[in-house]
Amino acid sequence: MNKQTVINDFSAHVSSGKATFYKKYGMDFVMGRREGPWLYDIDGKKRLFNCHSNGGVFNLGHRQPEIIETLKTALDEVDIGNHHLLSRERAILAKQLTDSMPGDLNVCIFGVGGGEAVDLALKLALGHTGRPKIISATGGYHGHTGLALSVGDAQYREPFGISFADMIQVPFNDASALETALDKQVAAVILETIPATLGMVIPQAGYLEAVRKLCDQNGTLLIMDEVQTGLGRTGKLWAFEHADITPDMVVIGKGLSGGIYPISATIIRESLDSIFQSDPFIHISTFGGSELGCRVGQKVVSISSDKAFLEQVELNAGIIRTGLDKLQAKYPKFFTGIRQSGMMIGLELRDELAGPALTKAAYDHDLLIVYANNDTSVCQFLPVMTITSEEIEWMLGQLDKALNAARKLRTALVAQKKADSLLKRFSKNG
Repeated sequence: MNKQTVINDFSAHVSSGKATFYKKYGMDFVMGRREGPWLYDIDGKKRLFNCHSNGGVFNLGHRQPEIIETLKTALDEVDIGNHHLLSRERAILAKQLTDSMPGDLNVCIFGVGGGEAVDLALKLALGHTGRPKIISATGGYHGHTGLALSVGDAQYREPFGISFADMIQVPFNDASALETALDKQVAAVILETIPATLGMVIPQAGYLEAVRKLCDQNGTLLIMDEVQTGLGRTGKLWAFEHADITPDMVVIGKGLSGGIYPISATIIRESLDSIFQSDPFIHISTFGGSELGCRVGQKVVSISSDKAFLEQVELNAGIIRTGLDKLQAKYPKFFTGIRQSGMMIGLELRDELAGPALTKAAYDHDLLIVYANNDTSVCQFLPVMTITSEEIEWMLGQLDKALNAARKLRTALVAQKKADSLLKRFSKNG
């Protein structure tokens, strides 16, 4: 099937909106072969170096050989499994995950995606506490479904006519605002350790510790969403380790799949397991914790928790930071700042037009970079964590070219925006 046929069929039967959008901006890339940090267009004429990793799905690169071999072996031995029955594969992965957690975070419930794992955490918080309210961070993102949708921004639910009166948002990094919002009706606070969609905002020193203390004082549960930050992305296995706190629940997804088989998990403290002890069939997920997925997850956790691997992430992060500092000095008016924890990085740019401009310019220079949806002045920068020093050098060289091109593109976008605004005014007065 040739590329144009794929595009036509995608537009007709999957998403005409996406097909139109990418054609408009000359970015109608169709995924073909993929390997390590690279994605190749189906027609073989273009390749992209992945500097986004799909929010951490491809932490270990595309089609990581050990993970591919793990899945192939698993296919010779197991299938999805049956959620009604006991499972060796789920037990092994659950023990790996809970052993990596502090305190009594000793119970693991599996799902398919991050949204499902968040849904479980929230409904468990509501049921356990008997309280109706949840607090999340303004500009955060936890999924597109159910209760996960309720704790995200209104832009994701208002088009569907959905509202949640008991879901409250406060600014991230503002412990005082959280303290004001907390009352005895709040069941849980849910936070991404580093809110990616908000623009990779790094927690200020003492912020997460203050959140933990405020939750304890109010009898409120603390849920940390590690869907993007987990599994070594920040240089520690779990990003909340930087603050030395123990959440009541931890949500894991994306990277646990190894980019090969979807799986997510919600890790909870032992005391929260009482609902499931009284009725162990009250929550089910037909494909959650698939035995094939668990085999993949076991290999991912084994690789990601290795001390040498985490040390290499920190080393790579330092090399990348040195290069980014040089680029910021070269383009100070356009590239205005760097937000970084390990290899979870936000590129702060001049204004809200600069993020889309850099996304397009990066694409034109063979880099896949995506701007943050809730702060388009920031580009998310998450190269695969297995990147080599030679690849870092090449990536930074291409980013240099992309930044230079993005400055010019932004100027054109500003002019177009002014022209559109003027035309709109004239049409109103006409």
